[in-house]
Amino acid sequence: MTTSAMQLAVVAGEPSGDLLAARMMQGLRARQPHMLVAGIGGPAMLKAGLQAWHPMDALSVFGYVDAIRQAPRLIRTWRDTRRQVLAQRPDVFVGVDAPDFNLRLEEQLRQAGIPTVHFVGPSIWAWRFERIHQIRRAVSHMLVLFPFEVDLYQEQGVPVTYVGHPLAQLIPLRPDRAAARQALGIAPQARVLALMPGSRESEIKWLAPRFLQAVALLQKQDPNLQVVVPVVNAQRKAQFQRIFQQFPLNHCRVLDTPPTLAANRADGLNSLDWPIAWHAMEAADAVLVASGTATLEAALFKRPLVISYVISPWMRRIMAWKSGQTAPSLPWVGLPNILEREFVVPELLQEAATAEALAEHTWAALTDAARGQQVAQRFTALHHSLSRDTPLLAAQAILEVCGRG
Repeated sequence: MTTSAMQLAVVAGEPSGDLLAARMMQGLRARQPHMLVAGIGGPAMLKAGLQAWHPMDALSVFGYVDAIRQAPRLIRTWRDTRRQVLAQRPDVFVGVDAPDFNLRLEEQLRQAGIPTVHFVGPSIWAWRFERIHQIRRAVSHMLVLFPFEVDLYQEQGVPVTYVGHPLAQLIPLRPDRAAARQALGIAPQARVLALMPGSRESEIKWLAPRFLQAVALLQKQDPNLQVVVPVVNAQRKAQFQRIFQQFPLNHCRVLDTPPTLAANRADGLNSLDWPIAWHAMEAADAVLVASGTATLEAALFKRPLVISYVISPWMRRIMAWKSGQTAPSLPWVGLPNILEREFVVPELLQEAATAEALAEHTWAALTDAARGQQVAQRFTALHHSLSRDTPLLAAQAILEVCGRG
């Protein structure tokens, strides 16, 4: 590496972080064309010019049990990444999400004199607020996705910049339901429910049976109800279909690949590179969804939604042991409700997530037009509040941290 070119080390551990980091790299490269980037990332970062030390899969774990099983590999990857960063001494290290891996790394790098930026604040506002002490030691500057996080970090003495949520720039402000239905081959006047029981094996195991039982109740009220189920890969599709065989329904399609032909969109967007879940949500009248990022995506598509989540009693004990909490610090778990600071959409968790309750709330989401309009207005305002030039703002903050701003 030359001494004149900016050097950046970056670690992202999952697909959402890969996309965030790639957009950040694009914003930086617009100001530092000869920037050299090395670290850990996925396909989007590789396309943006990352020199990979390890594949992103090296950090992929699904829950506490898998983390324990993969601990030797994770430790080897962590130690090698620390060695590489200390040897190359980049202008700045950026850890994108993956707080268990990155915060420990950032703490040691900062002690060694390397500026550190953490992109995507851990959800300390819900779980494990005591992590703020580690963040204060580890992070030179925090980049956050949600506006309410700014006051939290400022009050704790952590420099912070709100950069907006990139989904708000990628998802259209005015969804095109007709175009989405055309692309998926769904009749324009059909009543459509997007069913999204999660992307992880454990989520589908616990939520899919309840969701399917709820749909069976809904189809008693509307036998023509159309159901689309987007899945993230072939493994999750096979898992869902095994469960589906126990709860046969009419008019239910499992979607695992985006459309191959572009629809005639009023906004002129090319949506062919969207994830299949976005097509399903845009085509739907309502969404029944597992708690997670998909709830924010559904909100940005202005759809009424019902949020649910269920974990095993054993996993609840592990979470309580690790966090020291039996429940989140906030009364909400879904991102749309957290951001709006009230129950804009219903949340049915654990024992409350019965098939009957899920069906009742989902039927209201499908049929209550006045309520749907109110929710769409709230989510439109939310979309505006989250829409910022994320690559530009992230790049400016990082350049200031490393003294190249």
